[in-house]
Amino acid sequence: MDKRQAVGSWLSGPRAAAESMGVDFGYRGEQLGLPKEGPGSVAPVGRRIAALYIDWVLCWVIAYGLFAAGEPSSLSAWTLGVYFVLASLTVGTIGVTPGKRLLRIRVIGAGGARLGFVRSVLRSALVCLVVPAVVWDRDTRGLHDRLAGSVEVRI
Repeated sequence: MDKRQAVGSWLSGPRAAAESMGVDFGYRGEQLGLPKEGPGSVAPVGRRIAALYIDWVLCWVIAYGLFAAGEPSSLSAWTLGVYFVLASLTVGTIGVTPGKRLLRIRVIGAGGARLGFVRSVLRSALVCLVVPAVVWDRDTRGLHDRLAGSVEVRI
């Protein structure tokens, strides 16, 4: 390997270097038995972030209107609490938050079944901690999804 290849593999990351050596990682969701594209496939990261942003803005409005109108310094804590309740209840019952529904994403159990309320509460608490949500595996599932046994798919 010459210097150009070494620098190129370092800049591209370990996955690109391994793929250039012939390692086949498959597509996102293959290990979970999900299709490569279309309904039921792993939702794209950009769409999941946009759904979270929509949910956060909605929770911010609710928190401002109900709890923090007179005390803006506590708005972020109330927003986080409203998000936790909203995500726990909606994902645990119907599998989507308002933002996910708008962007056609559903949260399901890794086996394809409904996630359920207890795992939804665990998942929402881990999202609120932030760090588990930004550590991903090769299927672009966050640590919060792995620990809760869930996956976000297209609908």
